[in-house]
This record gives sequence, C-alpha cells and structure tokens, in this order.
Amino acid sequence: MRLRRTKDITEYTIGAIDTDIGSVCDFYFDDQQWTIRYIVVATGIIFSGRKVLISPLALRHPAWSPLHIYVNLTRNQVHNSPGIDLHKPVSRQHEMEHLGHYELPYYWEGASVWGSWPHPQALLNAPRTGSKTGPKDVLPDTHLRSTHEVSGYHVKATDGEIGHVEDFLFDDETWAIRYAIVDTRNFWPGKRVLLRPQWIESIDWAERKIQTNMTRALIEKSPDWDPESPINREYELHLHQHYGYAPYWTVEK
Repeated sequence: MRLRRTKDITEYTIGAIDTDIGSVCDFYFDDQQWTIRYIVVATGIIFSGRKVLISPLALRHPAWSPLHIYVNLTRNQVHNSPGIDLHKPVSRQHEMEHLGHYELPYYWEGASVWGSWPHPQALLNAPRTGSKTGPKDVLPDTHLRSTHEVSGYHVKATDGEIGHVEDFLFDDETWAIRYAIVDTRNFWPGKRVLLRPQWIESIDWAERKIQTNMTRALIEKSPDWDPESPINREYELHLHQHYGYAPYWTVEK
C-alpha cells in the first residue's frame, strides 16, 4: 500500500493488454465513501479524443510502474465501451452499463467500501452471485465528484478561512482518499496541511466551500506536510493525535 497524490498520477499512461490507450486526466470519487471509483482517461487520437472511465476493478496486479498503470482490458473493449458525457453527472444507470460492458461487479452492493470487501481486488476475486440491482429498480443518485473540480474549494475553520484544497492523497490498494491537501500559504507562508475527509463538518458544493469544526490556530499548529517526503505511520499517528482522532487503520474494518 502506498499513498499517492492525484496530481502526481495525472498524465500516467494507461497500458491495456495489447496497447497503450491514453493517459490519466482526472479521477471521479464517491463523496460519501470518499473513495475513487473511476480513473478518467484521455485517449487522444487513439479514439478521436474521447474520454473514458476505467474502474480500479479493471487494474492488473501488479498495476503500477513508473509513469504507467496497467489494466486487464483490451483496446477493443475500451473502444466499444458505452459512451459517457463527462459534462453531465454520471448516473447509476450509466455505471451499470459501463461495469456490465467490462463484466465487472457493482461496487455499491454490500456494506463495505467495495461491495462487501475493503478493496477492489477482493471484490473482483470474490465468488460472483446474482446482482441485487435489477434494470427496473429505482436507482439511487450517484455521488461522484471530480478531484480536479474539487481542487480549489475554499476551506474554512470555525473562525475564518484558512486556505484551499490543493490536491488529494489516496491509498493505491483501497483507492480511499485518505487526506485532502490544504494550501494555507495565503495565510501562513510555506505551509501545507493534511485533513482527513472524515474531519470535514460540511461541504457546500454549489459555493465550493468546505467547513471544518477546527480553529485556525489548531490547523496552523498541525504537523507540516512535505510533498517531497513519503508519509509514514509515525507522521500519520502524530497528525491524528494532534487533532484528537483515532487513527483510521485502528477503526476501519
């Protein structure tokens, strides 16, 4: 497991079984589970500039190498995938068509983050049973957000604004977003801090504002985050202790 910054992955090449199919340009995450559900891939001239969604369920294992992410898909599978208009919200019906095309299980069927499992590989390897979601079911709204779009949201403490979301750090095994990277340099020179999405009190999606229940002073005194240094458990433990929260790896099942 490794924590990766989404902007570091942008422009990584997606390698299918038989050819490269494009490069990463964005991610869609679930704003309730705070988990990345799709990689947005710009195909360039390969598919006439079309953008396509690739689920973490489609990744090969191992999937990562320098500047590449490898998937268990062919060029034709991607070329023939259902079209999705990324200028509009992605509906659950679109997701069903998309995952059905690739013969991938539905991630929303179960009590855990990926069905009944903690990460996509476990869901993919689990015995297949009949889907609980039928074509005539009343489908819930999706809660998919673009990491690119949410970057730039203003972040407020209880006593005033503290900065804006610069990026996200996600776990490349579970694809859970572990931290929002908050740039406070308009207020405290040279300072970037990390906040867990679960520590956010509310989000005004229309106004592009994130409200925390923390004071500016508490955030100002939080451990510095150095983008050049890998995050280790010692740093994460110190961060959680500073804010008075139990570490996520001790409370998640």
